[in-house]
Amino acid sequence: MNVKERMFALNKVRTRFAPSPTGYMHIGNLRTALFAYLIAKKHGGDFILRIEDTDQERYVEGAVDVIYNTLKDVGLNWDEGPDIGGPVGPYVQSERMGMFKKYALQLVEKGEAYYCFCDKERLDKVRAEQEANGVTPMYDRHCRDLSKEEIEKNLAEGKPYVIRQAIPEGEITFHDELYGDITVDCSELDDQILIKTDGMPTYNFANVVDDHLMGITHVVRGNEYLASAPKYTLLYKAFGWDEPTYIHVEHIMKDKQHKLSKRDGDASYQDLMQKGYLKEAVINYIALLGWAPKSEKEIFTLDELVQEFDIHGLSKSPAIFDPMKLRAINAKYIKALAPEKFAEYAKPYIRQSIKREDIDLDEIAALLQARTEVFTDIPEMVDFFDELPAYDNELYTHKKMKTNAENSLESLKAVLPVLEELEDWSMDGVHEALFSLIAKLECKNGLILWPLRVALSGKPSTPGGAVELAHLLGKADSLDRVKKGIAQLSL
Repeated sequence: MNVKERMFALNKVRTRFAPSPTGYMHIGNLRTALFAYLIAKKHGGDFILRIEDTDQERYVEGAVDVIYNTLKDVGLNWDEGPDIGGPVGPYVQSERMGMFKKYALQLVEKGEAYYCFCDKERLDKVRAEQEANGVTPMYDRHCRDLSKEEIEKNLAEGKPYVIRQAIPEGEITFHDELYGDITVDCSELDDQILIKTDGMPTYNFANVVDDHLMGITHVVRGNEYLASAPKYTLLYKAFGWDEPTYIHVEHIMKDKQHKLSKRDGDASYQDLMQKGYLKEAVINYIALLGWAPKSEKEIFTLDELVQEFDIHGLSKSPAIFDPMKLRAINAKYIKALAPEKFAEYAKPYIRQSIKREDIDLDEIAALLQARTEVFTDIPEMVDFFDELPAYDNELYTHKKMKTNAENSLESLKAVLPVLEELEDWSMDGVHEALFSLIAKLECKNGLILWPLRVALSGKPSTPGGAVELAHLLGKADSLDRVKKGIAQLSL
């Protein structure tokens, strides 16, 4: 009993993620890996990583490490794979090359495949004639009925050949978990190449053989492969193998007309990390692209996704990648972080803008957490601490606070001596001094605090209010900025 048969006998679910090492981990690829992982773990099964590296023209140095690091980073740990091995290795397709021709020759013996000796010149001529006649280009099966003697003669002479799948007559029906039963007329299918002239398998053929030999029970892939599924099904039937369960998921779109595309520079996992997203938020959001949980809940840990996931919740409509929705989910994850964990994430971003050493970064982080949606928001929120930016006097006008340039000048003039005389520059000390002044003047809080906040920061919004900013900036810098505000308003 082979591995495939053992897995079916045990009713063991086995899924695989089989990426090509062609660069960064695109969001669509990561979603495929996530869905395959969730299906396996939901049913107590195995998640297998297989590297499909036979397209050397598209191979990118270091891309395999990107695959490893991304999956590990988001917690999609595989049960079998190139680095940890397993019972059905090797798990790198280029290391499996010797086995595929053997399976193609089995199909030749069964009459389910055949040798094709047509050269490129002939194939190009046939294609041109078909296009000129408005016929869908496909192989004209010229070599399909060659006699045994002709085949043996050509082989003996060393004539180059490919091995093609012999598509039968009639119809073929396959089942997809999202789309149901799909029936295709076999006359619409080309006799695809299984083994190329160099002896290497085509992607479609290697995929079927590898999935069978690795005992894959559920295949998750993009719905662009729906067109190839009938040929896959015919190959399974030709071999007498059990078909896996197909799950063809819809595309992720940047809008209603355009797919997300790695070639167009659209979102990759690495891009999102550089933009300051949390990995937990990214994997949570990706799960919701084309899948709807049964409840209204939208925040899930990976373990919760395993419990909640159901392939019948997958949609047949394209999913739109919504950056604002991702930001909103990321903001929820950031707010849920323990303060010390947030500070650990935030400090490198704070340091991009704040070089001075006299400011407590933990205190700044505490002010930032409730206001941060992605970590790359942080540098711009704190860039005024090192140097007061140029700002317009219009900032002093705030209808809700009932402030304007004229009364703000009076407020700053009232604040300056109070701060100059203050010896206790702690948070409590600054707070008490300012609110004592407010009580003395019998005015609204905003009439004093808004102008001071503008003078200290030169910004319309800041992490923390006037009290926190004055405390963090220190006495000397705070007094200097208030004096600059007075001078600017006095012009």
